[in-house]
Amino acid sequence: MLSNSIRILIVDDEKEMRQLIETYLLTENYEVYHAVNGEDALDFLFVENVDLIILDVMMPEMDGFTACKKIRQHYTTPILMLTAKSDELDKVRGLKLGADDYVMKPFSPKELLARIEAMLRRSKQSFFDKLTSTNVVIQKSAREVKVVGEKINLARREYDLLVFLMEHAGQVFSREHLHEVVWGIDSEKGTLRTVDTHIKTLRYKLNLAGDTIKTVWGIGYKFED
Repeated sequence: MLSNSIRILIVDDEKEMRQLIETYLLTENYEVYHAVNGEDALDFLFVENVDLIILDVMMPEMDGFTACKKIRQHYTTPILMLTAKSDELDKVRGLKLGADDYVMKPFSPKELLARIEAMLRRSKQSFFDKLTSTNVVIQKSAREVKVVGEKINLARREYDLLVFLMEHAGQVFSREHLHEVVWGIDSEKGTLRTVDTHIKTLRYKLNLAGDTIKTVWGIGYKFED
């Protein structure tokens, strides 16, 4: 087990199945939360953060496939899908929609817990390589930026500005400080006006997420989700 502070959301319309899975998870000291369908899960995720989602495929109102797709539009939380079907096409469909792993019912407690721990371990290893907000995801090792799931192209300084601001979300930095960090303390390239110009183009390229870069009048800029 990785940590007793890990929060897991179980999404399944069958009360008995939710309780059974909860029993397994509580033996490993995970914090457990419940949702009865995809809509319920999305409502929960809007106000609460979790470390992993266990998502059943066959549910009323909103099935697991639809829920998985909608969750992936906004969250990078690891998803383990549950299914009573052994159809390989179902597995492929779930993985293509963004699921991280698949377990077929009936399953053994040991298999379920082992898969959960492996997923959490992978998620922890990639945590420091990834920056996330509601609409922006940065994969630093690939220098890749996605806004609402769509990849965007940023110039070097725009990328460096965004990474620095997201790494220090909520903190306000002066134009002088940003210039020193991104262009270098001894750099003769550009002026403080250059910072303003790059912030402007960065906001434009971020499109729907452009307003996450806030101007703090008289001081500088900050990233705020």
